[in-house]
Amino acid sequence: MNFDSFLQHISNALSLGSLYALIAIGYTMVYGILRLINFAHGDVFMLGGYVAFYCMTLFFMPWWVGFIVAFGLTGIFGIGLERVAYKPLRSSPKISIMISAIGASFLIQNLATVIFGGRPKGFPVPEIFNMVVHIGPVSVVTISLLIPVLTAALLTFLLIIVNRTKSGMAMRAVSTDLAAARLMGIDVNRIVSFTFGTGSILAAVGGVMWALKYPQLNPTMGMMPGLKCFIAAVIGGIGNISGAVLGGLLLGFIEIMIIAFLPTVTGYRDAFSFILLIFVLMVKPSGLLGRNQIEKV
Repeated sequence: MNFDSFLQHISNALSLGSLYALIAIGYTMVYGILRLINFAHGDVFMLGGYVAFYCMTLFFMPWWVGFIVAFGLTGIFGIGLERVAYKPLRSSPKISIMISAIGASFLIQNLATVIFGGRPKGFPVPEIFNMVVHIGPVSVVTISLLIPVLTAALLTFLLIIVNRTKSGMAMRAVSTDLAAARLMGIDVNRIVSFTFGTGSILAAVGGVMWALKYPQLNPTMGMMPGLKCFIAAVIGGIGNISGAVLGGLLLGFIEIMIIAFLPTVTGYRDAFSFILLIFVLMVKPSGLLGRNQIEKV
């Protein structure tokens, strides 16, 4: 492999890793607040792509309007999902909430199959996202350039919210001790809804970017990316936003480098993600940037 090919693989890895990071942030935000693994997050990601698709093809919206509508509606759906599937079980054992999350995931997938149909749909990619940009010896499609930039911008914006605003301060308080935050006058329900809404919007952004990069939609498209982004969040230190980004980038780089250097095992690249998860949990169970925490019963 020559140096030019290596640079091409690096650009592909950065794009894929940034996409994983964008979706993993939603996982880690919800876990940081409620200690809940939202297994339906990948299905919210799928819904974002479908809503954008129908906005553009059924209602003939300009692509940028369709994307904004998709982000907003998916965020509202995420808030509704929390109110229906998780809020009634907030005082129940953790296993009950986990079962509810798994059930919500299967329910969304099957409803999507009934409503949208099981046959894959081609996503209409605007020409602006299909242009090829030449940076020295590397040729990059504009969507692959946009994804890392968008991920960095959203991460910066999110960190500003978490660290510099009253809502962010309340989120950190709820994350530390939900009961004590409620005693201090924090509206826990509002903070949880805000967290789910923000996480769902990020999932929708990831779903639309995924559809632009790999232009095909199907009701189960969120399953494997959802699992991989959960792995990325755990590797980086679930509950840590920067850790989720680090885990996503690491996962993307490993996956692309396996394709580049070990083409004979490309079909097993998903398995390497789980191998990496097991290795990190054995060496550092809290994740690369995570902190050891005592689970409250």
